[in-house]
Amino acid sequence: MTTYKDRSEVFADLGTKLSIAEIFETLVDGAVPIRFTAYDGSATGPVDSEYRLDVKTPRGINYLVTAPGDLGMARAYIAGDMTVEGVHPGDPYDILKAMADLKFRRPSALALVTIARSLGWERLKPVAPPPQETLPRWRRIALEGLRHSKTRDAEAIHHHYDVSNTFYEYVLGPSMTYTCAVYEDENWTLEQAEENKYRLVFDKLRLKPGDRLLDIGCGWGGMVRYAAKRGVKVIGATLSAEQAEWATERIAEEGLSELAEVRHSDYRDVPEGEFDAVSSIGLTEHIGVHNYPFYFEYIKSKLRAGGLFLNHCITRPDNTRTTKAGDFIDRYVFPDGELIGSGRIISEIQNVGLEVLHEENLREHYAMTLAEWCKNLVANWDACVKEAGEGTAKVWGLYMAGSRLGFQRNVVQLHQVLGVKLASDGAWQVPLRPWWQA
Repeated sequence: MTTYKDRSEVFADLGTKLSIAEIFETLVDGAVPIRFTAYDGSATGPVDSEYRLDVKTPRGINYLVTAPGDLGMARAYIAGDMTVEGVHPGDPYDILKAMADLKFRRPSALALVTIARSLGWERLKPVAPPPQETLPRWRRIALEGLRHSKTRDAEAIHHHYDVSNTFYEYVLGPSMTYTCAVYEDENWTLEQAEENKYRLVFDKLRLKPGDRLLDIGCGWGGMVRYAAKRGVKVIGATLSAEQAEWATERIAEEGLSELAEVRHSDYRDVPEGEFDAVSSIGLTEHIGVHNYPFYFEYIKSKLRAGGLFLNHCITRPDNTRTTKAGDFIDRYVFPDGELIGSGRIISEIQNVGLEVLHEENLREHYAMTLAEWCKNLVANWDACVKEAGEGTAKVWGLYMAGSRLGFQRNVVQLHQVLGVKLASDGAWQVPLRPWWQA
């Protein structure tokens, strides 16, 4: 098959008709890094590639042409119109790594004419995406309100977290912890590393029996239960009804009800105050960068003088990039998710009058965590498909493997920031040097 270094020459003759593989080439900026085949028998990319994308249906090429990039590829793959060979759908990490430098471009008007002539104009009409896809941002405003209103935040959390507690048990394992683990040794199990993460947060916050902790965005209550088992009185808040139900049942089973409570509630609706510590583990990604001043002011308002807080969240590696998630992540994984660099987070913490004591980056730890979650998904693939459907299981494999690659390539990072609410006299109220074991 002919490969065009400058694909504009393909369209010099308005009578040209392209094969599907040639159409795919027009959507790619540069060489196709893996083998691409299609239902019309055409192919492109290295013949000896370990991995192959195979477009099976006309709808598949429609998805690719109408949304060139990660969104169109995801639609075709999740819907079953494009298959992937060489990897398990629960962990497509290797093929994503092979495609890491693949870049797409939107076809020119002339290219679209040629594509339409080749496929038929009906192939350029957008078709319904897979049911796992949520609405685009502009339509969510009309139906759910402005970004990060209470109603719209609740819907975004419902989309991501209320898949099925059973599904999450298969993927996350016994700890039911859906945030970055902390490994002391690369041979540690996921459960060891997740327990160590809670230990690290607990120790950084200098918690002791009798203290009061507020854990906002508490998920399935892992931090809540860890602290309660050590004599701390804890309130956790989550917008996910399924998470709150699971956590409440587990708290009762473990005999922690007198110390621990998980509420199905927006964190903004927790009325109590004067906490000894506040933990926020994996919430900041959901609240919106423009809401940081309110968010950290809220944390400050919930702490007693001298109280400590810890913010644990995914960030960008710098403070200049766009904060909005890409199309695939926004439509399928974290609607309305926003990220910025740790420098912006620290600045916003300082701007409300909280003092930052310590900061660390756990980027590689999250890559290791995601690899373990993918292993769980592969091991429990049939059960996950039965529980949530094949399309949803594919979304999770794609999202987690892609995120692992993102952490390894420094596209995203994971930062913990520890701070304190100073007393009015500004007196130093913590030990002179770090008091926790790293």
